[in-house]
Amino acid sequence: MRSSLLLFLTSLFLILSVSASSQEEKVEIIDTLAHIQNLQQTAYESILIQDLDSVVPKLLEAKDLANKINDRNHKALVSTTLAYFYYSIYSYNLASTECAKAISYVKDDENSKTLAIAYSLYGLISLKTNNKENAERYLDRADRIFQTLNEDVELAKVKYKKGLFALENENIQVALNYFSAALQVFENSNIPYYEAIANQHVAMCLIQLPTEDEEAKNENIEKAKASIDKAFEISRNNNFLKTETECYKTYSDIAFLQNRVEDAYTSLRNFIEKRDELEEIHAAVLSKNLNFESNSDELNAIIATQRSDLDQQQKSITMNRFTTGLSVALIIILSLLTLSLYKNNNLRAKANNLLQDKNDELLIAKERAEKASLAKAQFLSTITHELRTPMYAVTGLTHLLLEENPREDQKEHLNSLKFSGEYLLSLINNILDLNKLEANKVELEKKSFSLKKRVEDVLIALKKSALDKSNKLALEYDDGIPPKLIGDPVVLSQILINLVGNSVKFTENGKVTLRVKKLSQTDRSVLLHFEVQDTGVGISLKKQKAIFESFTQGSIQINRKFGGTGLGLSIVKNLLTLMDSKVHLESEIGKGSTFWFDIKLNISDEKVEDKGDTSTQSLDYALLENLSILVVEDNKINQMITKKILEKNKVKCAVADNGEDAVKMAKENNFDLILMDIHMPGISGIEATQQIREFKQDIPIIALTAVTIDENLDDFYKAGFNEIIPKPFKTDEFFEKIYRTMQSQQV
Repeated sequence: MRSSLLLFLTSLFLILSVSASSQEEKVEIIDTLAHIQNLQQTAYESILIQDLDSVVPKLLEAKDLANKINDRNHKALVSTTLAYFYYSIYSYNLASTECAKAISYVKDDENSKTLAIAYSLYGLISLKTNNKENAERYLDRADRIFQTLNEDVELAKVKYKKGLFALENENIQVALNYFSAALQVFENSNIPYYEAIANQHVAMCLIQLPTEDEEAKNENIEKAKASIDKAFEISRNNNFLKTETECYKTYSDIAFLQNRVEDAYTSLRNFIEKRDELEEIHAAVLSKNLNFESNSDELNAIIATQRSDLDQQQKSITMNRFTTGLSVALIIILSLLTLSLYKNNNLRAKANNLLQDKNDELLIAKERAEKASLAKAQFLSTITHELRTPMYAVTGLTHLLLEENPREDQKEHLNSLKFSGEYLLSLINNILDLNKLEANKVELEKKSFSLKKRVEDVLIALKKSALDKSNKLALEYDDGIPPKLIGDPVVLSQILINLVGNSVKFTENGKVTLRVKKLSQTDRSVLLHFEVQDTGVGISLKKQKAIFESFTQGSIQINRKFGGTGLGLSIVKNLLTLMDSKVHLESEIGKGSTFWFDIKLNISDEKVEDKGDTSTQSLDYALLENLSILVVEDNKINQMITKKILEKNKVKCAVADNGEDAVKMAKENNFDLILMDIHMPGISGIEATQQIREFKQDIPIIALTAVTIDENLDDFYKAGFNEIIPKPFKTDEFFEKIYRTMQSQQV
């Protein structure tokens, strides 16, 4: 019994001793690794500021510690940093040798970050030794590993080195693209050294970009000046002596291009002085540290031999001490290990199954969200299109009834019906516009127009709405703005109409002011400031963020009180985003609101006066009398409404129920104009128009359609249409487009 108890106590003591010894050894290794990393990091930072005296001693000490614990990863890191030291003092052969050592330590770990860092540096060294094939291969290897590890900063460093490769091959634009992409990451990640060298090389590329356009060349020089200023400031603030030296050379090149000869020679002299100073530092450090490394290697060999003998003796003593209890301890450890592995495997299996289930759920949720978004766009497109057909009947019949001199009590109801129809039409149009924006179906045009005329047209269009609420509309327009600009006048008008209309809606017995100011101007472009200020009810801080979102609770409550669809500001926000701008709001309850945005537009050389919105011009209805018009429409109610509206203005009207009949009637009769529906059974309006154009090239054809999100208006014009009238239409706009089309045909 006593013997068994003694054996148990002995075994327990041995186990605890082994465990304590193992724990102490782990702590010692962790401390050693931390010391290696500290030595390596401080050496790297000394290289960046060219404080080189202490670099090699620190790295050799770190290498000795890494060899002692036989940590291949840290041996590779230390060798990579030593290679970078040699690279920084232009000793490319020594750098190549040391970098090859680093790669050999970790080459078996294909996805090692340390291996990728060594590959990246080896590619850069190969470029400097004119081995371009090797440089490209190792940079690509580093790029693949960093992509696998999702290392954005290291990927940016590889992009920077690929920029150097492209610059070496005189691919200036490619190099600029690489440097610019890398610079963005360095700025976001706050890496001053790489931010400085990337800015410096961006500047180098900008002044070397080939261009025959003198204005573009000057613009590139100004951009280069801004980049090199950033590089110089960062280098000076952080003591990056080497980068600061290169900045002087780039400053000299820029000054020569700008014919500032004295500044160019001053910068060049500074460059030469700094370069000579660096070369002296490099020569002294290289000589000193080569001797130090040689002596250190011999001493390290002796120390390593003595430590090996000492370790062997210690191992023998330890082995003799624990031989008795080793078997028992081994059995206990193996048992515990087996049990631990079993539990870990079960937990890992459960975790993997749970993770797989969650991944499957996320994929399903993603697919559902995408389908829901597509379904929403298709639903809104379809429902707005389908609503236009009955809306055409409502607005058309209301117009006809009002034209037939109804009684006063009937007139009141008809006017209410007309107002409701126009309100619903506005809602449909806003939903369709918003849907187009969210589906990225809106493309900006670039054409010449008169901004002042467009702004005046906006105020004319909203004059009646302002008078209904006893508001005054005022325009403050900067006469220094160029008369003709290039942009999308329709989109700009839509933005201003929504903003001014919104201010009119929330103001009574007050004033709405539209201001347009010039902020700055170059030979080719002008930066404009648009501002809409009202004296209305104002918007609380709580609701200011939600006011630009569609269908929010705040906007619903507001629009119930003041009327409107509540989508105008959401459309403004999306349209300005499309134009690389942003709407801003300043408001105070009871004092009114100010909406403003800035837009950059190009200046046009055209001298032709922009006619603005032709809908404000008066129509000569006499020109429309006795015209012979073919109405192609499959809906009987729409046929009747369109026909009556035309005949009321003394127009002769014929009707075709489908596209086939339209083609036949066009062949057999000489109509002055055709109004063509698009969506019909049989052949569509587009196909019918294409067939008519085969035998009648000159007859005006106008599309009557409820345009949807999927329909490209350019397709209508390519098919042969002269004009497009969306349904439902306002009668004045309907006749104005017919009038304008007939006018253009006569010209």
